[in-house]
Amino acid sequence: MRKRRPPVSCAEETEALSPPEAPAAEGWLGRLLRVLGPGIVTGASDDDPSGIGTYAVAGARMGYSLLWVALLTLPMMVGVQYMCAKISMVTGKGLAGVLRDHFPRPILIPAVGILLVTNTLNAGANLMAMGEVLRMFLPVPLPLLIVPIAGLILAVQIFGAYGLVARLFKWLSLSLLAYLGAAILAKPDWADVLRGTFLPSLKLDHDSLFILMGILGTTISPYMFFWQGDMEVEEEIRRGRMTLKARGGVTDAELRDARTDVSLGMLFSNVGMYVIILATGATLFQSGITTITSASDAAMALRPLAGDAAGTLFALGILGTGFLSVPVLTCSASYALSEALGWRYGLNERPGSAKRFYGIIIVSTLVATLVGFIGINPIEALVWTAVLNGLIAPPLLLIILRIANDRQLMGTRVNGWLLNWVGWATTLAMSGAALALTLSWLGA
Repeated sequence: MRKRRPPVSCAEETEALSPPEAPAAEGWLGRLLRVLGPGIVTGASDDDPSGIGTYAVAGARMGYSLLWVALLTLPMMVGVQYMCAKISMVTGKGLAGVLRDHFPRPILIPAVGILLVTNTLNAGANLMAMGEVLRMFLPVPLPLLIVPIAGLILAVQIFGAYGLVARLFKWLSLSLLAYLGAAILAKPDWADVLRGTFLPSLKLDHDSLFILMGILGTTISPYMFFWQGDMEVEEEIRRGRMTLKARGGVTDAELRDARTDVSLGMLFSNVGMYVIILATGATLFQSGITTITSASDAAMALRPLAGDAAGTLFALGILGTGFLSVPVLTCSASYALSEALGWRYGLNERPGSAKRFYGIIIVSTLVATLVGFIGINPIEALVWTAVLNGLIAPPLLLIILRIANDRQLMGTRVNGWLLNWVGWATTLAMSGAALALTLSWLGA
Protein backbone atom coordinates (compact mmCIF):
# COMPACT_ATOMS: atom_id res chain seq x y z
CA MET A 1 0.00 0.00 0.00
CA ARG A 2 1.26 3.46 -0.82
CA LYS A 3 2.59 5.69 1.97
CA ARG A 4 0.17 8.41 3.01
CA ARG A 5 0.78 11.83 4.48
CA PRO A 6 -0.83 12.75 7.82
CA PRO A 7 -4.57 13.43 7.49
CA VAL A 8 -5.90 16.96 7.26
CA SER A 9 -8.36 18.38 9.75
CA CYS A 10 -11.88 19.64 9.07
CA ALA A 11 -10.60 23.19 9.34
CA GLU A 12 -8.14 22.58 6.54
CA GLU A 13 -10.99 21.26 4.40
CA THR A 14 -12.41 24.80 4.31
CA GLU A 15 -9.73 25.54 1.73
CA ALA A 16 -11.37 23.06 -0.67
CA LEU A 17 -12.64 25.78 -2.97
CA SER A 18 -9.37 27.72 -3.05
CA PRO A 19 -6.78 27.05 -5.77
CA PRO A 20 -3.73 25.25 -4.34
CA GLU A 21 -0.17 26.37 -4.84
CA ALA A 22 1.95 24.45 -7.34
CA PRO A 23 5.11 22.72 -6.13
CA ALA A 24 8.22 24.77 -6.75
CA ALA A 25 10.02 21.87 -8.42
CA GLU A 26 7.44 21.60 -11.18
CA GLY A 27 6.38 24.24 -13.66
CA TRP A 28 2.79 25.40 -13.31
CA LEU A 29 1.86 24.36 -16.85
CA GLY A 30 3.35 20.88 -16.46
CA ARG A 31 1.55 20.36 -13.18
CA LEU A 32 -1.71 21.66 -14.62
CA LEU A 33 -1.60 19.25 -17.56
CA ARG A 34 -0.77 16.41 -15.19
CA VAL A 35 -3.71 16.94 -12.85
CA LEU A 36 -6.38 17.61 -15.48
CA GLY A 37 -8.63 14.58 -15.76
CA PRO A 38 -12.12 13.60 -14.52
CA GLY A 39 -12.98 17.14 -13.39
CA ILE A 40 -12.27 18.86 -16.70
CA VAL A 41 -14.08 16.12 -18.64
CA THR A 42 -17.11 16.27 -16.32
CA GLY A 43 -17.25 20.06 -16.60
CA ALA A 44 -17.01 20.07 -20.38
CA SER A 45 -19.61 17.31 -20.75
CA ASP A 46 -22.03 19.39 -18.67
CA ASP A 47 -22.27 21.84 -21.59
CA ASP A 48 -23.80 19.16 -23.80
CA PRO A 49 -26.13 19.97 -26.73
CA SER A 50 -29.12 19.80 -24.39
CA GLY A 51 -27.45 22.26 -22.04
CA ILE A 52 -26.48 24.44 -24.97
CA GLY A 53 -30.11 24.44 -26.07
CA THR A 54 -31.24 25.48 -22.58
CA TYR A 55 -28.71 28.31 -22.36
CA ALA A 56 -29.56 29.44 -25.89
CA VAL A 57 -33.27 29.56 -24.99
CA ALA A 58 -32.41 31.55 -21.86
CA GLY A 59 -30.41 34.08 -23.86
CA ALA A 60 -33.01 34.34 -26.63
CA ARG A 61 -35.96 34.85 -24.27
CA MET A 62 -34.37 36.84 -21.46
CA GLY A 63 -31.29 38.49 -22.90
CA TYR A 64 -28.49 39.10 -20.40
CA SER A 65 -30.75 39.01 -17.33
CA LEU A 66 -29.71 35.47 -16.27
CA LEU A 67 -25.93 35.85 -16.70
CA TRP A 68 -25.63 36.07 -12.90
CA VAL A 69 -26.70 32.42 -12.61
CA ALA A 70 -23.28 31.36 -13.93
CA LEU A 71 -21.61 33.11 -10.99
CA LEU A 72 -24.10 31.66 -8.50
CA THR A 73 -23.76 28.05 -9.65
CA LEU A 74 -19.95 27.96 -9.93
CA PRO A 75 -19.17 27.46 -6.20
CA MET A 76 -22.11 25.05 -5.97
CA MET A 77 -20.76 22.89 -8.77
CA VAL A 78 -17.21 22.96 -7.41
CA GLY A 79 -18.34 22.02 -3.91
CA VAL A 80 -20.62 19.17 -4.97
CA GLN A 81 -18.24 17.65 -7.51
CA TYR A 82 -15.30 17.90 -5.10
CA MET A 83 -17.34 16.04 -2.47
CA CYS A 84 -18.14 13.30 -5.01
CA ALA A 85 -14.47 13.04 -6.00
CA LYS A 86 -13.32 12.94 -2.38
CA ILE A 87 -15.84 10.23 -1.42
CA SER A 88 -14.57 7.95 -4.18
CA MET A 89 -10.91 8.70 -3.52
CA VAL A 90 -11.30 7.89 0.20
CA THR A 91 -13.49 4.77 -0.18
CA GLY A 92 -12.05 3.47 -3.46
CA LYS A 93 -15.61 3.06 -4.81
CA GLY A 94 -17.95 4.96 -7.09
CA LEU A 95 -20.96 6.73 -5.60
CA ALA A 96 -23.36 3.90 -6.48
CA GLY A 97 -21.03 1.40 -4.79
CA VAL A 98 -21.08 3.44 -1.59
CA LEU A 99 -24.87 3.71 -1.78
CA ARG A 100 -25.19 -0.05 -2.26
CA ASP A 101 -23.10 -0.78 0.83
CA HIS A 102 -24.61 1.79 3.19
CA PHE A 103 -28.18 2.55 2.06
CA PRO A 104 -31.28 0.35 1.62
CA ARG A 105 -32.27 -0.85 -1.84
CA PRO A 106 -35.54 1.20 -1.83
CA ILE A 107 -33.30 4.28 -1.97
CA LEU A 108 -30.61 2.86 -4.27
CA ILE A 109 -32.69 1.27 -7.04
CA PRO A 110 -35.07 4.20 -7.75
CA ALA A 111 -32.17 6.67 -7.82
CA VAL A 112 -30.18 4.54 -10.28
CA GLY A 113 -33.27 3.69 -12.36
CA ILE A 114 -34.29 7.32 -12.80
CA LEU A 115 -30.68 8.17 -13.66
CA LEU A 116 -30.68 5.51 -16.41
CA VAL A 117 -33.93 6.85 -17.92
CA THR A 118 -32.97 10.54 -17.79
CA ASN A 119 -29.47 9.88 -19.14
CA THR A 120 -30.83 7.86 -22.06
CA LEU A 121 -33.37 10.56 -22.96
CA ASN A 122 -30.69 13.20 -22.61
CA ALA A 123 -28.33 11.24 -24.85
CA GLY A 124 -31.13 10.93 -27.43
CA ALA A 125 -31.74 14.69 -27.39
CA ASN A 126 -28.01 15.26 -27.81
CA LEU A 127 -27.77 12.87 -30.77
CA MET A 128 -30.65 14.67 -32.45
CA ALA A 129 -29.01 18.05 -31.88
CA MET A 130 -25.75 16.76 -33.39
CA GLY A 131 -27.64 15.37 -36.40
CA GLU A 132 -29.50 18.65 -36.89
CA VAL A 133 -26.21 20.55 -36.88
CA LEU A 134 -24.71 18.21 -39.47
CA ARG A 135 -27.76 18.86 -41.66
CA MET A 136 -26.57 22.45 -41.91
CA PHE A 137 -23.69 21.06 -43.99
CA LEU A 138 -25.10 17.72 -45.28
CA PRO A 139 -28.76 17.97 -46.36
CA VAL A 140 -29.76 14.33 -45.74
CA PRO A 141 -32.51 12.81 -43.53
CA LEU A 142 -31.82 13.12 -39.80
CA PRO A 143 -31.82 9.35 -39.01
CA LEU A 144 -29.09 8.77 -41.62
CA LEU A 145 -26.87 11.18 -39.69
CA ILE A 146 -27.72 9.97 -36.18
CA VAL A 147 -26.89 6.30 -36.85
CA PRO A 148 -23.23 6.78 -37.89
CA ILE A 149 -22.68 9.27 -35.05
CA ALA A 150 -24.00 6.76 -32.51
CA GLY A 151 -21.98 3.97 -34.12
CA LEU A 152 -18.75 5.94 -33.93
CA ILE A 153 -19.34 6.82 -30.27
CA LEU A 154 -20.06 3.17 -29.42
CA ALA A 155 -16.96 1.96 -31.23
CA VAL A 156 -14.69 4.28 -29.26
CA GLN A 157 -16.29 3.24 -25.96
CA ILE A 158 -16.18 -0.50 -26.61
CA PHE A 159 -12.95 -0.97 -28.55
CA GLY A 160 -10.87 1.96 -27.35
CA ALA A 161 -8.70 1.43 -24.31
CA TYR A 162 -9.47 3.66 -21.33
CA GLY A 163 -6.29 5.68 -21.84
CA LEU A 164 -7.35 6.52 -25.42
CA VAL A 165 -10.88 7.40 -24.31
CA ALA A 166 -9.57 9.65 -21.52
CA ARG A 167 -7.24 11.50 -23.90
CA LEU A 168 -10.00 11.95 -26.49
CA PHE A 169 -12.34 13.33 -23.83
CA LYS A 170 -9.75 15.86 -22.67
CA TRP A 171 -9.19 17.16 -26.21
CA LEU A 172 -12.91 17.25 -27.00
CA SER A 173 -13.40 19.52 -23.99
CA LEU A 174 -11.58 22.23 -25.95
CA SER A 175 -14.62 22.46 -28.24
CA LEU A 176 -16.18 24.74 -25.63
CA LEU A 177 -13.77 27.45 -26.77
CA ALA A 178 -15.93 27.77 -29.89
CA TYR A 179 -18.57 29.55 -27.82
CA LEU A 180 -16.11 32.13 -26.60
CA GLY A 181 -15.40 32.97 -30.23
CA ALA A 182 -19.12 33.09 -31.03
CA ALA A 183 -19.75 35.45 -28.11
CA ILE A 184 -16.99 37.85 -29.20
CA LEU A 185 -18.24 37.87 -32.79
CA ALA A 186 -21.75 38.68 -31.53
CA LYS A 187 -20.48 42.15 -30.44
CA PRO A 188 -22.55 42.49 -27.23
CA ASP A 189 -23.24 45.72 -25.34
CA TRP A 190 -20.73 45.28 -22.51
CA ALA A 191 -22.48 47.73 -20.16
CA ASP A 192 -25.65 45.63 -20.35
CA VAL A 193 -23.56 42.48 -19.97
CA LEU A 194 -22.04 43.76 -16.72
CA ARG A 195 -25.48 44.66 -15.35
CA GLY A 196 -26.81 41.19 -16.15
CA THR A 197 -23.74 39.62 -14.54
CA PHE A 198 -23.57 41.49 -11.25
CA LEU A 199 -27.14 42.75 -10.67
CA PRO A 200 -29.31 39.62 -10.25
CA SER A 201 -32.89 39.86 -11.47
CA LEU A 202 -35.61 37.26 -11.98
CA LYS A 203 -39.30 37.53 -12.75
CA LEU A 204 -41.43 35.09 -10.79
CA ASP A 205 -43.70 34.18 -13.70
CA HIS A 206 -43.95 30.59 -14.96
CA ASP A 207 -41.71 31.06 -18.03
CA SER A 208 -38.86 32.62 -16.03
CA LEU A 209 -39.03 29.94 -13.33
CA PHE A 210 -39.18 27.26 -15.99
CA ILE A 211 -36.01 28.54 -17.66
CA LEU A 212 -34.24 28.87 -14.29
CA MET A 213 -35.18 25.28 -13.37
CA GLY A 214 -33.92 24.13 -16.77
CA ILE A 215 -30.58 25.89 -16.21
CA LEU A 216 -30.17 24.41 -12.73
CA GLY A 217 -31.29 20.94 -13.84
CA THR A 218 -28.89 20.81 -16.78
CA THR A 219 -26.01 22.44 -14.85
CA ILE A 220 -26.10 20.55 -11.54
CA SER A 221 -27.01 17.18 -13.03
CA PRO A 222 -27.11 13.89 -11.07
CA TYR A 223 -25.17 12.03 -13.77
CA MET A 224 -22.20 14.28 -12.98
CA PHE A 225 -22.20 13.07 -9.36
CA PHE A 226 -21.84 9.44 -10.43
CA TRP A 227 -19.47 10.09 -13.34
CA GLN A 228 -17.03 12.13 -11.23
CA GLY A 229 -16.59 9.39 -8.65
CA ASP A 230 -16.35 6.55 -11.14
CA MET A 231 -13.71 8.35 -13.17
CA GLU A 232 -11.65 8.94 -10.03
CA VAL A 233 -11.73 5.17 -9.45
CA GLU A 234 -10.77 4.52 -13.09
CA GLU A 235 -7.79 6.87 -12.68
CA GLU A 236 -6.72 4.93 -9.57
CA ILE A 237 -6.93 1.65 -11.49
CA ARG A 238 -4.95 3.15 -14.37
CA ARG A 239 -2.19 3.93 -11.86
CA GLY A 240 -2.03 0.25 -10.88
CA ARG A 241 -4.20 0.33 -7.74
CA MET A 242 -6.28 -2.67 -8.74
CA THR A 243 -7.77 -3.71 -5.39
CA LEU A 244 -10.18 -1.87 -3.13
CA LYS A 245 -7.60 -2.00 -0.33
CA ALA A 246 -4.98 -0.32 -2.53
CA ARG A 247 -7.43 2.41 -3.60
CA GLY A 248 -8.72 3.15 -0.10
CA GLY A 249 -7.42 6.36 1.43
CA VAL A 250 -6.03 9.48 -0.17
CA THR A 251 -3.01 11.70 0.28
CA ASP A 252 -2.99 15.47 0.73
CA ALA A 253 -1.36 15.90 -2.67
CA GLU A 254 -4.03 13.79 -4.38
CA LEU A 255 -6.79 15.87 -2.81
CA ARG A 256 -5.10 19.09 -3.92
CA ASP A 257 -4.84 17.76 -7.48
CA ALA A 258 -8.50 16.72 -7.44
CA ARG A 259 -9.43 20.18 -6.14
CA THR A 260 -7.58 21.83 -8.99
CA ASP A 261 -9.05 19.49 -11.60
CA VAL A 262 -12.62 19.92 -10.36
CA SER A 263 -12.33 23.69 -9.91
CA LEU A 264 -11.00 24.20 -13.44
CA GLY A 265 -13.55 21.80 -14.93
CA MET A 266 -16.50 23.56 -13.32
CA LEU A 267 -15.06 26.97 -14.24
CA PHE A 268 -14.72 25.78 -17.82
CA SER A 269 -18.34 24.59 -17.76
CA ASN A 270 -19.70 27.84 -16.37
CA VAL A 271 -17.71 29.97 -18.79
CA GLY A 272 -19.41 27.92 -21.52
CA MET A 273 -22.84 28.63 -20.02
CA TYR A 274 -22.03 32.32 -19.65
CA VAL A 275 -20.83 32.92 -23.20
CA ILE A 276 -23.71 30.94 -24.77
CA ILE A 277 -26.28 33.08 -22.92
CA LEU A 278 -24.22 36.16 -23.84
CA ALA A 279 -23.98 35.26 -27.55
CA THR A 280 -27.67 34.46 -27.97
CA GLY A 281 -28.71 37.43 -25.84
CA ALA A 282 -26.62 39.77 -27.99
CA THR A 283 -28.10 38.43 -31.23
CA LEU A 284 -31.39 36.56 -30.98
CA PHE A 285 -32.91 38.54 -28.07
CA GLN A 286 -31.82 41.90 -29.51
CA SER A 287 -33.34 40.95 -32.87
CA GLY A 288 -36.63 39.75 -31.37
CA ILE A 289 -36.00 36.05 -32.15
CA THR A 290 -37.18 34.64 -28.84
CA THR A 291 -38.47 31.24 -30.01
CA ILE A 292 -35.97 28.51 -30.89
CA THR A 293 -36.65 24.78 -30.77
CA SER A 294 -33.10 23.42 -30.56
CA ALA A 295 -29.44 24.34 -30.23
CA SER A 296 -29.05 23.97 -33.99
CA ASP A 297 -31.77 26.60 -34.48
CA ALA A 298 -29.62 28.96 -32.45
CA ALA A 299 -26.58 28.17 -34.60
CA MET A 300 -28.48 28.87 -37.81
CA ALA A 301 -30.07 32.03 -36.40
CA LEU A 302 -26.67 33.38 -35.38
CA ARG A 303 -25.35 33.28 -38.95
CA PRO A 304 -27.24 36.25 -40.42
CA LEU A 305 -27.01 38.22 -37.16
CA ALA A 306 -23.38 37.74 -36.14
CA GLY A 307 -21.84 36.35 -39.32
CA ASP A 308 -21.22 32.90 -40.73
CA ALA A 309 -18.15 32.45 -38.52
CA ALA A 310 -20.17 32.81 -35.30
CA GLY A 311 -22.85 30.40 -36.53
CA THR A 312 -20.25 27.87 -37.67
CA LEU A 313 -18.35 28.07 -34.36
CA PHE A 314 -21.59 27.55 -32.47
CA ALA A 315 -22.40 24.51 -34.61
CA LEU A 316 -18.93 22.99 -34.21
CA GLY A 317 -19.21 23.43 -30.45
CA ILE A 318 -22.44 21.41 -30.47
CA LEU A 319 -20.73 18.59 -32.36
CA GLY A 320 -17.67 18.58 -30.11
CA THR A 321 -19.58 18.63 -26.84
CA GLY A 322 -22.01 16.05 -28.21
CA PHE A 323 -19.20 13.58 -28.95
CA LEU A 324 -18.04 14.17 -25.38
CA SER A 325 -21.38 14.16 -23.55
CA VAL A 326 -23.22 11.20 -25.13
CA PRO A 327 -20.65 8.61 -23.96
CA VAL A 328 -20.45 10.31 -20.55
CA LEU A 329 -24.24 10.00 -20.20
CA THR A 330 -24.44 6.35 -21.26
CA CYS A 331 -21.30 5.37 -19.34
CA SER A 332 -22.33 7.08 -16.10
CA ALA A 333 -25.68 5.28 -16.15
CA SER A 334 -23.94 1.96 -16.81
CA TYR A 335 -21.42 2.57 -14.02
CA ALA A 336 -24.21 3.38 -11.55
CA LEU A 337 -26.39 0.39 -12.45
CA SER A 338 -23.46 -2.05 -12.56
CA GLU A 339 -22.17 -0.90 -9.18
CA ALA A 340 -25.66 -1.00 -7.68
CA LEU A 341 -26.17 -4.62 -8.81
CA GLY A 342 -22.63 -5.77 -8.03
CA TRP A 343 -21.63 -6.46 -11.65
CA ARG A 344 -18.13 -6.25 -13.04
CA TYR A 345 -17.69 -2.87 -14.68
CA GLY A 346 -15.30 -0.22 -15.98
CA LEU A 347 -13.80 1.13 -19.19
CA ASN A 348 -10.54 -0.46 -18.05
CA GLU A 349 -12.23 -3.87 -18.39
CA ARG A 350 -12.37 -5.79 -21.67
CA PRO A 351 -15.88 -6.15 -23.14
CA GLY A 352 -15.75 -9.92 -22.71
CA SER A 353 -15.11 -9.65 -18.95
CA ALA A 354 -17.72 -6.93 -18.27
CA LYS A 355 -20.48 -7.95 -20.67
CA ARG A 356 -23.37 -6.48 -18.70
CA PHE A 357 -21.58 -3.16 -18.18
CA TYR A 358 -20.94 -2.74 -21.91
CA GLY A 359 -24.37 -4.21 -22.67
CA ILE A 360 -26.04 -1.35 -20.78
CA ILE A 361 -23.97 1.17 -22.74
CA ILE A 362 -25.00 -0.46 -26.03
CA VAL A 363 -28.70 -0.68 -25.15
CA SER A 364 -28.77 2.87 -23.79
CA THR A 365 -27.12 4.21 -26.95
CA LEU A 366 -29.50 2.23 -29.19
CA VAL A 367 -32.55 3.52 -27.33
CA ALA A 368 -31.15 7.06 -27.51
CA THR A 369 -30.67 6.59 -31.27
CA LEU A 370 -34.29 5.48 -31.68
CA VAL A 371 -35.43 8.81 -30.23
CA GLY A 372 -34.36 10.36 -33.54
CA PHE A 373 -36.53 7.90 -35.50
CA ILE A 374 -39.79 8.34 -33.60
CA GLY A 375 -39.80 12.10 -33.99
CA ILE A 376 -39.68 13.25 -30.37
CA ASN A 377 -39.10 17.00 -30.19
CA PRO A 378 -35.58 17.47 -28.76
CA ILE A 379 -36.67 20.46 -26.70
CA GLU A 380 -39.49 18.42 -25.15
CA ALA A 381 -37.00 15.67 -24.31
CA LEU A 382 -34.70 18.31 -22.85
CA VAL A 383 -37.50 19.76 -20.72
CA TRP A 384 -38.42 16.40 -19.21
CA THR A 385 -34.81 15.43 -18.52
CA ALA A 386 -34.09 18.83 -16.97
CA VAL A 387 -37.18 18.57 -14.75
CA LEU A 388 -36.34 15.01 -13.70
CA ASN A 389 -32.73 16.00 -13.03
CA GLY A 390 -33.95 18.89 -10.93
CA LEU A 391 -36.31 16.63 -8.97
CA ILE A 392 -33.82 13.85 -8.19
CA ALA A 393 -30.86 16.15 -7.50
CA PRO A 394 -31.94 17.38 -4.01
CA PRO A 395 -32.38 13.91 -2.43
CA LEU A 396 -29.09 12.78 -3.98
CA LEU A 397 -27.39 15.88 -2.62
CA LEU A 398 -28.71 15.04 0.86
CA ILE A 399 -27.24 11.54 0.54
CA ILE A 400 -23.89 12.93 -0.65
CA LEU A 401 -23.79 15.34 2.31
CA ARG A 402 -24.52 12.51 4.72
CA ILE A 403 -21.75 10.33 3.27
CA ALA A 404 -19.26 13.20 3.20
CA ASN A 405 -19.86 13.80 6.92
CA ASP A 406 -19.79 10.16 8.00
CA ARG A 407 -16.63 9.67 10.10
CA GLN A 408 -16.91 5.90 9.88
CA LEU A 409 -16.57 6.12 6.08
CA MET A 410 -14.50 9.26 5.62
CA GLY A 411 -12.36 9.34 8.77
CA THR A 412 -10.61 12.70 9.06
CA ARG A 413 -11.63 13.58 5.49
CA VAL A 414 -15.17 14.55 6.49
CA ASN A 415 -16.40 17.91 5.23
CA GLY A 416 -15.34 21.16 6.84
CA TRP A 417 -17.84 23.95 7.42
CA LEU A 418 -17.33 25.58 4.02
CA LEU A 419 -18.08 22.48 1.97
CA ASN A 420 -21.11 21.75 4.14
CA TRP A 421 -22.35 25.32 3.72
CA VAL A 422 -21.99 25.12 -0.06
CA GLY A 423 -23.64 21.68 -0.14
CA TRP A 424 -26.65 22.81 1.88
CA ALA A 425 -26.99 26.04 -0.13
CA THR A 426 -27.02 23.98 -3.35
CA THR A 427 -29.63 21.57 -1.98
CA LEU A 428 -31.88 24.41 -0.82
CA ALA A 429 -31.51 26.29 -4.12
CA MET A 430 -32.44 23.22 -6.19
CA SER A 431 -35.34 22.38 -3.86
CA GLY A 432 -36.61 25.97 -3.86
CA ALA A 433 -36.52 26.20 -7.66
CA ALA A 434 -38.42 22.91 -7.99
CA LEU A 435 -41.03 24.01 -5.45
CA ALA A 436 -41.49 27.43 -7.08
CA LEU A 437 -41.93 25.85 -10.51
CA THR A 438 -44.44 23.32 -9.14
CA LEU A 439 -46.47 26.10 -7.50
CA SER A 440 -46.45 28.07 -10.74
CA TRP A 441 -47.81 25.00 -12.55
CA LEU A 442 -50.57 24.71 -9.98
CA GLY A 443 -51.40 28.38 -10.39
CA ALA A 444 -50.60 29.30 -6.81
